[in-house]
Amino acid sequence: MAIDVLVNVLVKNGIITAFLFVGLVVWFSYWLSAKLTQGRLHGSAVAIALGLLLAYVGGYFTGGSKGIADIPIFTGVAILGGAMFRDFAIVATAFGAELETIKKAGFIGAVSIILGVIISFIVGALVAVAFGYKDAVSISTIGAGAATYIVGPVTGTALGAGSDVIALSVAAGLVKSVLVMIGTPLVAPLIGLNNPQSAMIFGGLMGTTSGVAGGLAATDPRLVPYGAMTATFYTGVGCLLAPSVLFLIVRTIVA
Repeated sequence: MAIDVLVNVLVKNGIITAFLFVGLVVWFSYWLSAKLTQGRLHGSAVAIALGLLLAYVGGYFTGGSKGIADIPIFTGVAILGGAMFRDFAIVATAFGAELETIKKAGFIGAVSIILGVIISFIVGALVAVAFGYKDAVSISTIGAGAATYIVGPVTGTALGAGSDVIALSVAAGLVKSVLVMIGTPLVAPLIGLNNPQSAMIFGGLMGTTSGVAGGLAATDPRLVPYGAMTATFYTGVGCLLAPSVLFLIVRTIVA
């Protein structure tokens, strides 16, 4: 009886339950990181991997489309992981950056964003072609997903892509995010990623806000606001270029 009462309370207070659940997952992830990798693999990367695994398990056993959020007690996770909290986190992180330091990136920072979007789009488009996609809409959507998992769905929706292609674009963005998060601490010493200016250029080139933020947090937490700032601009630029200029170029090539 007591268990039933507790479950009812947790279900009725879904968002609070979600905060508690995510907090426990993050705590467990950092514990695993410390015990199994001595901190070499950042706890946030472990948390993302666990989150993806839990989403798969939840979807598999419930047959739903929202992962673990399809389980009644975890419905609040869908809200916590939705666009509102995501955008709030991005804006809150960006407010940690100093305007004077941002200005120092100047032209190079702007160029890094443009190059980052174009290079990621080209790589994603080539992968789409390699897997047999021949229409401009599908190629552009998957290419946009390689930029970020936000740009992909925005582009796919604008171009009228199918739900399967949009899902692939999200998957491409998620893979990129995890790779950037895990790889950043490993390559940071090799590329001089140790100051705000280099962090902004890196964020502009990589573009995935979650991946850049997690990777920089594992490298030097003080660099997170600067990398996240240009990565956020990257998302906006990608949402503008991918369904317009880049799509027109792809359509001209494949026509």
